[in-house]
Amino acid sequence: MLADSHCHLNYKGLAEEQQAVLERARARGVSAMLNIATRESEWDDVLATAEREPDVWATVGIHPHEADQHPHVDTAKLVERARHPRVVGIGESGLDYFYDHSDRVRQQASFRAHIAAAREAGVPIIVHTREAEEDTAEILRDELGKGAFSGVIHCFTGTKAFADIAIDFGFYISISGIVTFKSARDLQQTAAALPLDRLLIETDAPFLAPVPHRGKTGEPAFVADTANFLADLRGENVERLKEVTARNFHALFDKTTA
Repeated sequence: MLADSHCHLNYKGLAEEQQAVLERARARGVSAMLNIATRESEWDDVLATAEREPDVWATVGIHPHEADQHPHVDTAKLVERARHPRVVGIGESGLDYFYDHSDRVRQQASFRAHIAAAREAGVPIIVHTREAEEDTAEILRDELGKGAFSGVIHCFTGTKAFADIAIDFGFYISISGIVTFKSARDLQQTAAALPLDRLLIETDAPFLAPVPHRGKTGEPAFVADTANFLADLRGENVERLKEVTARNFHALFDKTTA
């Protein structure tokens, strides 16, 4: 068992040979893939792949980069689409102050709408945060005060302090191929210390291909390489790490077991 908790199978680089990409992943033991949406125009394609492939599930959401372009995507629209049995999460959503492609106030409003949708639909939220830890934590804390919801900090590259906060909130932490990069010493220290029962693994394909594939188009098969690296980093049996992180995936995205 091995789960890629975050990939973009309908992005350029994967969509052109999607079936071959899926077969290569399965050949390396990947039994579950979560196909993530980042803008409304992707929703139908992302969902179509999940409807066609029994080991692929979908999300609906608006990336913070796209928040300015999607003021009409509100909680009700997200909840309506999340009723589909193959839609198992809301997102990705969150805050990105590194690029600031969308107004920060608009990003925050969109993030809160996504959280409300996750709460109402009873599915997890997939959180993107970059250079925005303080505001992300503040919004999550405030929204948890309004009612419980679950989620994951995807492609985690933040501080150990932020990881601890997210875990205290009941969130999972998803580690991408970035952890294999030589420059990622701080992330490696954090990843080594994360509780196994809160750990997920992802590719964010077609981005962030791990060593030894760095520079290539990322794909879900490469989640196995990140798992191997993490197991060595943490001093754990790799098969156990794969099994537990896959179990964590299905526990968080529990519609995948329905």
